[in-house]
Amino acid sequence: MSETVLSVENLNIRFRQDGRIIHAVKGVSFDVAKGETVALVGESGSGKSVTALSTVRLLADNASVEGTIRYRGRDIATASERDLRGIRGNDISFIFQEPMTSLNPLHTIETQIAESLALHQGLSGAPARARVLELLTKVGIRDAESRLTAYPHELSGGQRQRVMIAMALANGPELLIADEPTTALDVTIQAQILEMLADLKARECLSMLFITHDLGIVRRIADRVCVMKDGLIVEQGRTNEIFANPQHPYTQKLLAAEPQGRAGPVPPGAPVVVETEELRVWFPIKTGLLRRVTGHVKAVNGASISVRAGETLGIVGESGSGKTTLALAIMRLIPSTGRIALLGRDISGLSARAMRDLRRDMQIVFQDPYGSLSPRMTVEEIIAEGLGVHGTEPGQDKLAMVASIMTEVGLDPSMMGRYPHEFSGGQRQRIAIARAMILRPKLVVLDEPTSALDMTVQVQIVELLRDLQRKWGLAYLFISHDLRVVRALSHKVIVMRAGDVVEAGEGAQIFEAPREDYTRTLLRAAFGEGSQI
Repeated sequence: MSETVLSVENLNIRFRQDGRIIHAVKGVSFDVAKGETVALVGESGSGKSVTALSTVRLLADNASVEGTIRYRGRDIATASERDLRGIRGNDISFIFQEPMTSLNPLHTIETQIAESLALHQGLSGAPARARVLELLTKVGIRDAESRLTAYPHELSGGQRQRVMIAMALANGPELLIADEPTTALDVTIQAQILEMLADLKARECLSMLFITHDLGIVRRIADRVCVMKDGLIVEQGRTNEIFANPQHPYTQKLLAAEPQGRAGPVPPGAPVVVETEELRVWFPIKTGLLRRVTGHVKAVNGASISVRAGETLGIVGESGSGKTTLALAIMRLIPSTGRIALLGRDISGLSARAMRDLRRDMQIVFQDPYGSLSPRMTVEEIIAEGLGVHGTEPGQDKLAMVASIMTEVGLDPSMMGRYPHEFSGGQRQRIAIARAMILRPKLVVLDEPTSALDMTVQVQIVELLRDLQRKWGLAYLFISHDLRVVRALSHKVIVMRAGDVVEAGEGAQIFEAPREDYTRTLLRAAFGEGSQI
């Protein structure tokens, strides 16, 4: 029998909020053994993160906790603040989901990692710097010494997450709690981080509590799985057993929650909605006192695309490859050179005033539905905002149009008086889609519209987008790093790297017989070596 590092028994967590008691975690029990990885899996609001934060008493003051949490037999609930400071960051360390908000933007990487060493080990000066370099090298930061003076904004997303892992490992913890550590990363970077965590676990004999909603990650990294729903663990067991023979209906639902099918046929004779020829977006690099242009950042370098009515063009590639920049240039929201045609009309040289009349035909749905919706506006005001700019269709009532589009995207029109914070993530994304669709556009840019959503909600949004495309003959530019969603939704795909289109073709050809090494690397990272694509 392996020795137990963390033991949670009959954990109940309640929050006092606005005079109500919210029972967030209900009778949860599980163990994490030495050298074992246990995954807590479930959708948003299932209680995963709250359970993890309770293990070292990091919950807000309005939380009440019942049950037993033991680390190495020591009762966390009765531990003094001094004892907890010794455990946090020393014996138990956290890796959080978004490193940009977890790292201090005003301090260098060296300062932030060294702070933990000074606090727990009393290290400073040369010994601290040597340890920081050792940690950065261990987590795969290339040329670590040159990165010591870097600030978080000067690093890529993958590098920032590696820095967070280095901080978590600084004091040789026995238990690592990773809360969605790869959600915001590209598939290739995600694969690297997972491989690195598995390697560190083996070398350091780490125990891990891994929180995620991505079952593909669980299959790769976890020894055991605990499936959570509405604060309860509905099923737990060995990973291979859970995947091979899930017993609970909710587990079965999660395992089946992957976008299915392929994009339907494009209607015969469908007109070209948007096309580009040799589109370039180069940002000047200015140096010296006189700010002379000494070079260019080639964000998009000669992209030529064509999308017909009822057709989806998937745009894939790692962060910084130029995906979003290409879409913004097509929308004429940033300067570019080359030809852009909308419905056969060259719009490359049109003024901002002339473009205003065409904005009705070109709409965009952003990645973060909460960040793109005004918290001070009701759903009715948000969805109808475009009608105030472009006007309603003749004979149409604005309120009736809002109610109609809400019904079309699967929202109850009776909720139009509510505010964004009163909706779930999936509902907020439906609101963002309704705001774009109410103008009956011809072209819709979808910029990572499913990346922040649970797997089951992703499936629903993909089906909704398909239905709207079939009904209205919409042309989609679909930007994503989730190749499973791209495969399910796209007729054609272009693969971008460092501003260049390295491969383009029909979706089936790209996924089944990629020509370029870079495309094959992306597919291996997304689907795993030897997976059936």
